[in-house]
This record gives sequence, C-alpha cells and structure tokens, in this order.
Amino acid sequence: MAEFFSGVKDDFIQSFVEGDRWLLYLKGIGVTLKVAAVALVLGIILGVLVAVVRTSHDQQRPGKHNPVLGILNVICQIYTTVIRGTPIMVQLLIMYFVIFASTRNQIGVAMLTFGINSGAYVSEIIRGGIMSIDKGQMEAGRSLGLPYATTMCYVVIPQAIKNILPALGNELITLLKDTSIVTVIGLRDLTKAAQLIQGKTYQAFMPYVGIAVMYLAMVMILSALMGLLERRLRASD
Repeated sequence: MAEFFSGVKDDFIQSFVEGDRWLLYLKGIGVTLKVAAVALVLGIILGVLVAVVRTSHDQQRPGKHNPVLGILNVICQIYTTVIRGTPIMVQLLIMYFVIFASTRNQIGVAMLTFGINSGAYVSEIIRGGIMSIDKGQMEAGRSLGLPYATTMCYVVIPQAIKNILPALGNELITLLKDTSIVTVIGLRDLTKAAQLIQGKTYQAFMPYVGIAVMYLAMVMILSALMGLLERRLRASD
C-alpha cells in the first residue's frame, strides 16, 4: 500500500509539478472556457433569431402567410436539421480542413463551429420556451399598439427565459465538455494539455484523471451559478 501511494505521489509530481507543467493545464482551462463562453454567446444569438423566425412563421394567422418568412423558416429548418443530425467532430473537421483550410486560426474556427452547433440546440430550447407563453401575452402587447418585434423582445422572451434557464444551463455544461474534441485540430485546450504531458512523462493515469477532476469542478461551479440565478429569478416574480 505504501508503494502504491508513493507511486501516485511520484506520478503527480511528474504530471503537475516538474517543469511547471501545471501551467499547461492552467492555459488549457483558459482556452476551454474561452471557446465555451464565446460559442455560447454566438449560440444564443443564433438561437434567438432562429426561434423567433420559426415561432413567427408558426403563429401566422390562417390565410395570411408572409412569403419571406416562409423562405426564412425553410432555411432555419435546414440549418437545425443538418447541425443536429451530424456529429460535432465532423462539423469541426469540415470547418477547419475544408471551409477555412487557408487559415490556421484554430481558436477562431473552434468558437465559430461550436457557436453554430450550439445555436441549433438553443433555438429549439428558446422556441419551446416561447411556445409555452400564453398567446394572450402577445395579443395584449399588440392591443397596446406595440409592434410585433417589440412585444416579442420585451414581453414574451423575458418570460420565456425564466422557463428555459435550466435547459440553457444544461446546454452550457454540454458545450463546455464537448470542447474537449478541439484537440483534433491541434488547439491546446485542457485535454490537449493532458496529452502533451502524457507524451513527456509516459504516464496516462494522472494527467487524464487530473483533467477529469478539473472538468468536474468547472461543471459543479457552473451548476451552482445557474442554480443561484434561477433562485433569484424566481424570487423576482
């Protein structure tokens, strides 16, 4: 038993202490959080736009169909179908090695890819939230003379956000963990840091268990923050 703990201690020193290797993990965490944060913002923007288009199309009165809205709805449906129907790793490889083959801005491509991917899922979350709001809310806003867009932005969507916050938090957590695949394009995130250290120490246990603990810690912190935000929103009702 003593030999086991001594070996674990030596592995820890080799994987984290020697050569200031902990800095690789720290830089990797920074890259992981940066990609996840920017992708989430982009995903929310795309998600709101797609959700509003699809909801507006679905809520048109019988006999009064906007042809432009119909075309935009078809585009949004194709977008969500393609993105949700293909693996994120394949999307990342296509974006980096095909669409943006002339650039080596790995972090930019990763942010854009994950943002586009997240937008497809966020759009369905937001659309469900908007559809859960009573139609009377929209009718009340329109009866007061508010334009459709103003009513949607200031009356409907704020109420929908409270309903979909748990699902959005789950999407953020999923997004954070999915960023680990950016290693396939050579981006030095947290997982890539563990791979580099494994290549130097020839020890797989400590680097990979170490980053598993780090991912778990980040997810627990995010879950706690989302829970706090949910309680504050409920208290404001």
